[in-house]
Amino acid sequence: MSKTSVNARLAMIQAFASFIDNGSQSATVIFYEGVQPASPVVAADSGNTLVALTFPEPCIKETTTAYVELHPTDTATVIKAGTATWARIYNGAGEVAADLAVGTDIALANTNLALGGTLSITSIKLRP
Repeated sequence: MSKTSVNARLAMIQAFASFIDNGSQSATVIFYEGVQPASPVVAADSGNTLVALTFPEPCIKETTTAYVELHPTDTATVIKAGTATWARIYNGAGEVAADLAVGTDIALANTNLALGGTLSITSIKLRP
């Protein structure tokens, strides 16, 4: 489909947000340094993990006609110093939901993460 209505795109985002809540665990977003894999089916290099953040359940905070907003994540401790270049969202079943490029798809106040520092995401809005 090359052109879809805003309502159709919003429905797709709502389905994506619901997919994130699937599973018995909470959804997570993990930030990595290094090169982002070419596809979400390619395993991430666990040696490049900087920090893992956890969403509350359910993760959907609000659905509007313009976006789906997720609840903020917890605050987690950075386990490795490095520059966050990409992030991967996993649903509650441990399945990959999406890969995000830092700076393009997701913004951080500071991409240089210090060992022992903390990170949280206060606002995530998925827009059609």
